Amino acid sequence: MPDSTMLQSQYAAQIQSDLDSNVAEREHIADQISALQEQLSVLENNHALLASMQQAIGTPAVAAAGKAPKKAAEASAPRIPQARSGSKSAGRAAKKQARPAPKAKAPGAAPTLRELVAAHLATSGEPRSAAEITAGLTDAHPGRNIAGTVVRNTLENLVAKGQAQRTRQNRSVFYTAPEGGDTSTSAKPADSDVKKGEDAVTPVTTD
Repeated sequence: MPDSTMLQSQYAAQIQSDLDSNVAEREHIADQISALQEQLSVLENNHALLASMQQAIGTPAVAAAGKAPKKAAEASAPRIPQARSGSKSAGRAAKKQARPAPKAKAPGAAPTLRELVAAHLATSGEPRSAAEITAGLTDAHPGRNIAGTVVRNTLENLVAKGQAQRTRQNRSVFYTAPEGGDTSTSAKPADSDVKKGEDAVTPVTTD
């Protein structure tokens, strides 16, 4: 009988030890999962930010990169002295004529995110949240990477410039086109159009 009691006690102690090890391992794995989820969230936010920055920069970055070899070639080319018989004014005129004319925006260039958001507000006809606007733009432009944080910053920028209106319903924020229907991103608003007090928002450049 004592042997049976001792064996049962040993089994109970072994089971308790296994349970403690199981709990400790589960907590360790849960901590690892939580840390990995935080790292994934940071990486996703960084990816969205970098993608929006890349979208905002667009082709000018490529054009700027293409200018470097051209400048290097010009620097290495031998300089030809100008004839002294020509006047300074004639030389300046020749330099102005040699400058290439500024390139016009291509007719088929993709609209900026600011233009897409303003157009969406103008056509929706009812208050929309930032999430709804992001979903609508994503559906309408599946080829573009549209992040919700960038859309929200763009909306607040439009509100600050009087090109959109912000309303609050309980804890939700909704955006609409201005009453006058002027959503042009090129027009400069008057100082009185910018909301003051708690609703004043510093414009955030997103495009």
